[in-house]
Amino acid sequence: MMPFPISEATALRHADPAPKACDVVVIGGGVIGVMTAWFLAEAGQRVVLCEKGRIAGEQSSRNWGWIRQQGRDYAELPIMMESLRIWQGLSQEFGPDLGFRQGGVLYLARTEAEMAGFQDWLDGARGFGVDTRMLDRAEVAQQVSGAAAPWTGALFTPSDARAEPWVAVPILAQGAVARGAVLVENCAVRALDLAGGRVSGVITEQGRIACDQVVLAGGAWSALFARAAEVNLPQLSVKATVMATMPLPEVFAGNAADDRFAFRRRQDGGYSLAPGAAHDFYLGPDAFRHFGAYLPVLRKDFRATRFHPKAPADYPDGWGTPRHWSPDAISPFERQRVLNPAPSARIMSEVCAAFASAFPAIGTPPLRAAWAGMIDTMPDVVPVIDRVASIPGFTIATGLSGHGFGIGPGMGRVIADLVLGRHTGHDLSRFRVSRFTDGSKITLGPSL
Repeated sequence: MMPFPISEATALRHADPAPKACDVVVIGGGVIGVMTAWFLAEAGQRVVLCEKGRIAGEQSSRNWGWIRQQGRDYAELPIMMESLRIWQGLSQEFGPDLGFRQGGVLYLARTEAEMAGFQDWLDGARGFGVDTRMLDRAEVAQQVSGAAAPWTGALFTPSDARAEPWVAVPILAQGAVARGAVLVENCAVRALDLAGGRVSGVITEQGRIACDQVVLAGGAWSALFARAAEVNLPQLSVKATVMATMPLPEVFAGNAADDRFAFRRRQDGGYSLAPGAAHDFYLGPDAFRHFGAYLPVLRKDFRATRFHPKAPADYPDGWGTPRHWSPDAISPFERQRVLNPAPSARIMSEVCAAFASAFPAIGTPPLRAAWAGMIDTMPDVVPVIDRVASIPGFTIATGLSGHGFGIGPGMGRVIADLVLGRHTGHDLSRFRVSRFTDGSKITLGPSL
């Protein structure tokens, strides 16, 4: 197993032509789209998933691989708890190749102020039944071996888990196919096809697919697609850098993070490393358009953000990226099959130094690979999961804000039932798209 994310160089696995008609088209082959297609197919729907590049080619194979309840927005937490149960069942179905293991999540604190923030989240989460607890300095030392970092304590959820994203999501895609879903890679959806103001199909680069329902799960591309359909979605993306080390001694079997770095034990004996908070942000037209909406999170994360004046060519918020195009012509989605940003050398150096400082017996970790991904985020750092009132038959599922991999199976079940008009079993009001236009106060989710 090679610790590299999926890219345009990855061989096609789903190359059959798209059918001419179905019940539901899902746009986007990340974990949210794949699991939505999975549950729609289980419900007997004829579902076609169209992916412009490769299944899991973008953030779904570039994330940290965490499956966590800990630190979730309280509106997400019940869905995440359901998702963890689904992951347990998936592990039984697919076996060890999925990489699923419940090794726990540790949030490590250097200050009493951080401990107080952890306690605040835990106080609010007690009614949900999670097994999260606070650890003192001695208990942290029992969990993490060989550490020299001055951690005063931690927030710990033993039942939280991990999996190998670049392996797991393609396996889940095969599971969706086995249940009857049709997946088509290298097939960009260019536009919705509307009749009488409601969905009647989609226009793809392979032609029209007739359908009654469309789910937009396009990750970092969702706002661009929605805008072309005259739906304003204040979504932006940040670049996150991740590294994979060579095999190293085990210091903790699960996932852990402090304010400087995060690490996850992998199946191959190495660690996936990432910054605790630092990321890169490319300025573009949408960044200025939505500046006001993002002021609260910008004030909170300003020091952790490195700003760049322009995105690479053909990125979703690039200065030259078209906002309108003809369905009969090549779209922005075909011009950039897979977002594959270069990792930040500065962040890599800082993270490796932080790891070496925390674990001096290991020292600077030898790297096997490094990559970056574009995380789709929303002004309040919680997703949009909602039907679009102005376009019957159109559902948006995006803006998971770096939380999508772990919650993907549960969210896929919820989205499928939302599309089918069934009771989802969860309160989705916090995820409505209208919260950005109906005068509601935008409340930030926890940044734990």
